Amino acid sequence: MRVSAIAVTFNPFTSPATPKLTQTQCSFPSPLQLITPENQQLSWTHCNSDQLANNWLEYQGINNWEGLLDPLDDILRSEILRYGHFVEAAYRACDFDASSPSFGSCKFSKNSLLTRACTRETGYKPTKNLRATCGIQLPAWVDRGPTWLSTRSSWIGYVAICQDKDEIARLGRRDLAIAFRGTATWLEWLENLRATLTDVGGRGGGAMVESGFLSLYTSGSATCPSLQQMVREEIGRVLEMYSDEPLSLTLTGHSLGAALAILAAYDINTSFNNAPPVTVISFGGPRVGNHNFRRELEQSGTKILRIVNSDDLITRVPGFVMNNHDTTVNAAGLPSWVQRRVEDAQLVYADVGQELKLSSRECPHLSKGGMAACHELSTYLELVNGFVSSNCPFRTTADRILC
Repeated sequence: MRVSAIAVTFNPFTSPATPKLTQTQCSFPSPLQLITPENQQLSWTHCNSDQLANNWLEYQGINNWEGLLDPLDDILRSEILRYGHFVEAAYRACDFDASSPSFGSCKFSKNSLLTRACTRETGYKPTKNLRATCGIQLPAWVDRGPTWLSTRSSWIGYVAICQDKDEIARLGRRDLAIAFRGTATWLEWLENLRATLTDVGGRGGGAMVESGFLSLYTSGSATCPSLQQMVREEIGRVLEMYSDEPLSLTLTGHSLGAALAILAAYDINTSFNNAPPVTVISFGGPRVGNHNFRRELEQSGTKILRIVNSDDLITRVPGFVMNNHDTTVNAAGLPSWVQRRVEDAQLVYADVGQELKLSSRECPHLSKGGMAACHELSTYLELVNGFVSSNCPFRTTADRILC
């Protein structure tokens, strides 16, 4: 696999000082409510307070969400669920039918994507479809196989920009959202299994990331540019178009999509000198890189909020964590010779950003679900909806969400 380099322009995150927020309680019982049992689609309720507009940098993580996570601030809860809804739309829009000739593509046109995949008006307009390409070299006979086997490039998500004036006023800025779905094709699964770390782009700082994730982000073909190229081109266009107004870039994804969101955020902040605040809202994401990668993310000002279900195995792989206060998978507890082997095999990872830790075991109707259920996006959204604090992990009055 040839790994193309990520641009090396360094752009520290600078923003005006923002006052610390106090906990906000809004006048709605649940920010995510069931529409009807029949359609099983989700929606969210906005808080009408001016708190978000006046303090949007705080809610985008400028102070690392200090004081907003435990107990969980209701405006932040609503924002997390809103971005989760964009990821849900990415899942709804992708053709997962293995017998379909359009397997791995978007079922809707770009202009109708959010209209058809969402249950309500979002105020956002899709501007770019995104595709990811597998970089693994496979036998020639694979290309002669059925669509589900031979599809190297698949629709992975989309870029959307907030265009509604009322929504811009509510948010306090114009927001660009990039949403990524999780693993869907067998080639994406193969890439997921390539757990060894590889250089992120030749910057010399020792930053390394999971080989398979980087391959999906940087690989392209004669007929499809790389996901990296598509993201850079669209971000460059948007920055030029809206350079005279407050702007935020929010990347969100689930599972594999969470890993790609972190890679894309890193790429944006290291490729554009004039990048606005870049935030990642991650649902059930695996580990992505090593300690040096985490340090470079922090130095670039990339803000990451990881939503983690402690019962979800995916959030504890790949690799091992050393001296990272992670007792679930910790190579520091292994014999020294094993630690050396782990290091030599490039399998020492580091968790990034801030963590909102939830647990399926604390939710009565989710506690009996299996391992797969713990990882589902619908489980994550329901846990966020019901979480109050570490002392009250799940409120019994929370409306149940069906997705």
